[in-house]
Amino acid sequence: MSEHSVVDTAVAQARAAAPQWAEASAQVRATLLRGLADALEAQKDHLIPLADEETQLGAGRLTGEIARTAFQLRGFADGLESGPAYARIVDQAVAGAPPAGRPQLTRVLRPLGPVAMFSASNFPFAFSVLGGDTASSLAAGCPVVVKAHSGHPRLSQAVFKLARDVVRAQGLPEGLLTLVDNASRGAGGYLVQHPDIAAVAFTGSFQGGTALWKLANERPRPVPFFGELGSINPLVALPAALEQNGTELAKTLAGSITMGCGQFCTSPGVIVLLDHPTSDRFVGQLCEDLAPIQTHAMLTPGMRQDFEQASAHVAGHATTLLAPAGSAQGPAPRLYATDAATFIKDPALREEMFGPGALVVKAQDLDQINQVLHAVGGTLTTTLWGANEDTAANRAMVRAAESVSGRVLFSGVPTGVAVCAAQQHGGPWPSSTAPQNTSVGYAAIERFLRPVALQDAPAWAQA
Repeated sequence: MSEHSVVDTAVAQARAAAPQWAEASAQVRATLLRGLADALEAQKDHLIPLADEETQLGAGRLTGEIARTAFQLRGFADGLESGPAYARIVDQAVAGAPPAGRPQLTRVLRPLGPVAMFSASNFPFAFSVLGGDTASSLAAGCPVVVKAHSGHPRLSQAVFKLARDVVRAQGLPEGLLTLVDNASRGAGGYLVQHPDIAAVAFTGSFQGGTALWKLANERPRPVPFFGELGSINPLVALPAALEQNGTELAKTLAGSITMGCGQFCTSPGVIVLLDHPTSDRFVGQLCEDLAPIQTHAMLTPGMRQDFEQASAHVAGHATTLLAPAGSAQGPAPRLYATDAATFIKDPALREEMFGPGALVVKAQDLDQINQVLHAVGGTLTTTLWGANEDTAANRAMVRAAESVSGRVLFSGVPTGVAVCAAQQHGGPWPSSTAPQNTSVGYAAIERFLRPVALQDAPAWAQA
């Protein structure tokens, strides 16, 4: 069977299941989501070694990721039963002519239809077959066509099989969740442009995501493309914070830069400091903390190659603080430095190094820090250490951070994204294609629901 035929079959099954699932009650959808969570946890002893073999992420990290995946499946189930996905806004009729008078209007939310979901490499559970995009799509009433990631094909098959068994056991149409695996880039593009796909969810590289986003918009009937495309996540550390706790902060930051071999979309890639003796001591401590860290192998050989190329590219435009000595197991951490004026002028320094590396940027004053943030353009997160006092300068810095970020942190590090109602995981371009939406947290369901206003509708039509 050709790749296009495989895609056609998967999408046809999703299309056939769409009407029934769109009409399914909150209880039916919630029962499926909880069943998927239970099955995932029940098979974790089989799935975790398989995932580790394909990704080298380690049993500890993968155990936590299964827990997160099951947690968010159940969280969407709870949200369905509490009502926000079915929220209606009703304006009763008012006699008289407009603008005071009006007909009766009911605003309801309807599922978009089949969603093409592109699995991510770096979260083989939480952003893959049963990850947050799948959970939020199913919760919204949309069948999902999963494009498996080539980095963990056997795991994708195993998770899909357990999900298919749950769907069958609950007597639901198999087209609720279908899988396209071993697919080329061409097949992925064909999936995005398939006329029966109503939306696309993507987490991955800027290059790959941009190509698919363009295809989605070139369709005769364009569809929403919810893409997370990468981020450099600046972290601003002011002298006051470093003087208070610089040693511990350096250790924390070193752990964040190297966590998961730096393969997190929220890994802090740019460290913004004022030109100050305290900053110099902090950089020295950060180098000491980074140097002995041993990283594990990256997800794929291609990612290792891409990281080394990106790192070398930055090194060609900046000063090397920590030499990138390599190893057979994983890439050694590396740290580079430049001044704020150079960073602002040189786009090459604002490209993501997806791996255990970061760039230190020295600014002359707080205004120049704000200029650095604005130069970033768009990022998933910005962290501000030491901006806790209510001053005009701090307010300006927070406004600058908010203008370019989906999430602004005042303590801690950006790695580790909580799954909750208030979360925002998506920022201005180029970090994502739809900054008004989130791919993490329970507001993610809103991506796959379309509002419809019903005017003078009978009661049965407003359900």
